[in-house]
Amino acid sequence: MGDRWAGLLHGLAGNEAAPADVLLRLLGHEDERVRRAVARRVVLPQEVIEAVLVHPDRDVRATFAENGSADPDQRARLVDDPAPGVQLVLAHGPMTYRQRVAPLPDWAYERLLNHPKALVRQELVTWGATPAHVLAGLADHGEPLFRRAACRAWDRLPDEARERLLHDEDPDVREAAALWACHEDEERTAWLVDRLGEGWQVGEVLAKGRLTRELAERVIAEGERLAAIAGNPSLPRDLVARLAVDPDPRVRLHVSARPELSESERAAVDYTVGAEDRLPVLDWVWERREDAALLRECARSPHPWLRRSAAVCPGLPSDAAELLAQDEDFAVRLLLAEFHPEPPPELLLDLYLHGTHRAVRMLVIRPGFPAAGLAARFGDSADPDRRCLALRDPDLEPELLDRFSRDPETRAYAARDPRLPVSRIRELLADPDPEAMAAAQAAAANPVLPAEDMRRLLDRAGVPEIPVNDRTIDC
Repeated sequence: MGDRWAGLLHGLAGNEAAPADVLLRLLGHEDERVRRAVARRVVLPQEVIEAVLVHPDRDVRATFAENGSADPDQRARLVDDPAPGVQLVLAHGPMTYRQRVAPLPDWAYERLLNHPKALVRQELVTWGATPAHVLAGLADHGEPLFRRAACRAWDRLPDEARERLLHDEDPDVREAAALWACHEDEERTAWLVDRLGEGWQVGEVLAKGRLTRELAERVIAEGERLAAIAGNPSLPRDLVARLAVDPDPRVRLHVSARPELSESERAAVDYTVGAEDRLPVLDWVWERREDAALLRECARSPHPWLRRSAAVCPGLPSDAAELLAQDEDFAVRLLLAEFHPEPPPELLLDLYLHGTHRAVRMLVIRPGFPAAGLAARFGDSADPDRRCLALRDPDLEPELLDRFSRDPETRAYAARDPRLPVSRIRELLADPDPEAMAAAQAAAANPVLPAEDMRRLLDRAGVPEIPVNDRTIDC
């Protein structure tokens, strides 16, 4: 089958209004991309789910196993899948971008934890998004790998379980436990620094672990990893003052962002923050991410690192958000737009229109992105990206929508608009021009396309009405 038909059917597989019989036929299509597109849908009728769960192509079943939008009770049924590869995907869990995925039912985790294949068990406890209450139950497991995983549920573990893990016979388990306990335990911090040596985690330990003066002075004397230790909350004040004038600008920057400093003390440190510098959220700010008073202080701080950290906190009050929306630092404004529960609408639009960072392209899906009046503002713009913004306007005139559907630079976006007349959708679907392929595929995904048209499209593409369950499952 040609690319044109495969593209149209791929669009149809994503049509939110496609009925169950259409989706079932698509599951039997020869193109794997089309079949997997069905299994990847946000919403699936129950009869289609049943067909996916027993589909002969294990890749289709695996796609459903990692579908973060699917009902976890339905995904859990793949625990008994005949293909270990599908079970492995289920154990790993969905890989989503800033999307919270509902956990599998507890019985499914129990089955995966006792899976006969070690690789599946390992995948679950090493990479899987296993809930903390399940991990906490592994503190006394016979396998060290499982006890190490239990350390990730440190806050849920009783004191006795923590002590056992800290003194576990397996050094890797002791290390994992110590990483969680070192922020309040000088002995564990020193032990970890010696054990990790030059490993990448030693920087994290030096940044967060409770320090003895002896260890702090040793690290400073060695002159390595000073940036990590410079922000450590337990670093003695006189050593903080010494690092505040260190020749390394990274060290001075970390000192300048310490929580106990006043704004005048911060200003006395010779630090710089570049517009393109990627800085992690300050731990002491994130730990108080719902503290409105602290976040207001950070939002008013002259220090960009404090303002950037406040911008990502969910508890940032609206007055502080309005202040940061006008910030001179682009990163502050972008982080606010990306993470705040209710970012100022004009900030979203301004960043989209004038920002050059690739992340601004995603801002149109953020809550509050403005819609009203966009057609009047951008309908005649020379910039196709700005013209496409007009499609978000609820009062978009039909004539302008029709014009966009004929414009080579905007027709692929207009083709998905449910306000487009069915007659125009059909024209786009029938356009044989290879350069109009993207618009045709988008038209196939338009939810107002009648079901009869969808079925005719399948007929013309030669997709048979063959029950997929009649074929042998691929293990």
